[in-house]
Amino acid sequence: MGVIIEAVDLVREFDIDTGLFQPARKVHAVSGVSFAVARGETFAIVGESGCGKSTLARTLARLLAPTSGEVLIEGQPVGKVKGAELVKLRRKVQFIFQDPFSSLNPRMTVGALIGEPIEIHRPELNAPQRRAEVTALLQRVGLRAAHMDRYPHEFSGGQRQRIGIARALAAQPDILVGDEPVSALDVSVQAQIINLLDDLKTEFGLTLIIVAHDLAVVRQMSDRVAVMYLGRIVEIGPADAITAHPRHPYPSPYERGARGARWHRQGSAAP
Repeated sequence: MGVIIEAVDLVREFDIDTGLFQPARKVHAVSGVSFAVARGETFAIVGESGCGKSTLARTLARLLAPTSGEVLIEGQPVGKVKGAELVKLRRKVQFIFQDPFSSLNPRMTVGALIGEPIEIHRPELNAPQRRAEVTALLQRVGLRAAHMDRYPHEFSGGQRQRIGIARALAAQPDILVGDEPVSALDVSVQAQIINLLDDLKTEFGLTLIIVAHDLAVVRQMSDRVAVMYLGRIVEIGPADAITAHPRHPYPSPYERGARGARWHRQGSAAP
């Protein structure tokens, strides 16, 4: 299949203001992370809250620039990509946010939200063609063409996440990066969205990178899992092996057998 995206010694730091006359402090959110994801794979990044997994996902999608290290997409370094080349990169890698409501402009209709990336990344399409494409995308994610003229606040959480997925698909990406895309949804709706993403992966030949902390989600969706702790990957391997027989002591004390069990440190409550 070949590698489609790779992180090479990736570092992302944030400067924290410590107050007047005090030197700024650096927080190391991602510290020297390296891994490769094969084309067509579903790769999960798991860990407790604050371990750096969301920062890593945003850096992979170039929503954040790395402090050092590099992200390679199909072998091409993207850390310093700008202008038209960055627009091309945006088309290849699209992001699904944890909270669909905050990620959708409340002043734009659903048709405009989904049509915007089509207009940017596929300028060869005219207005009627874009509208037809929006209709097809809405139907593909389980919504109706009549929803096109409505606004995000008129939908449920699950429907809004479907809109976010349709918007991500509108650019015809190769990679979808999801930052806990089902954690804000009811359990019954989570299963629907997981199944939808799995179907879309097969239909469109997508590569999925999913940030998660729910073991049921990890087992159901993933081919491989990377476990993060304090900004580093401490274990990586097949999903079944990581969830059932982890080798590193950090992920081992999860709540075995509990519905919706979550990764957490030994002796601490689940985040």
